[in-house]
Amino acid sequence: MKFTKQFGAAALIAVAAAATASVCSAQSSANAAVTTAPATQSTAPYTEGAVWQITMVKTKTGMSDDYLKALAKIFKTTNDEAKKQGIIIDYKILLGDSATQQDFDMLLMVEYPNMAALDGLRDKTDPIAAKLVGTDDQQRDLAVKRLQIREIMGGKLMREITLK
Repeated sequence: MKFTKQFGAAALIAVAAAATASVCSAQSSANAAVTTAPATQSTAPYTEGAVWQITMVKTKTGMSDDYLKALAKIFKTTNDEAKKQGIIIDYKILLGDSATQQDFDMLLMVEYPNMAALDGLRDKTDPIAAKLVGTDDQQRDLAVKRLQIREIMGGKLMREITLK
């Protein structure tokens, strides 16, 4: 998976699209609900909510502040604009200690209203990245610089649920 634009708005799409295929089967789709119960009533013990794209990051020793400064310029600005345009609901960064040498210390989280919000996402976010971050070459240069201060440990697409 390419992470060259990981923290530009366009990269959110690549991670989200790749992760969509691995969504847990416990998250029933509307079609699955129709085959097991009437369309108006699901037998699932929960109701579906927003969808979160989560990226697990391991910053290199002593580089957390430098990485957070980079995120303020790219991740924050592009997601603020995406939020303003109604493309995303919200975004968050969680920071903590690594449990082991192989563990992440930061989570980057972007909240979408539903799975359908991921359809055509790049058409909406590429212009944001171009406007706020720069050309594809400029975005790539920034991504290469981030390689020196962090490692992407993985990503997940998860659905928020409310138990019935």
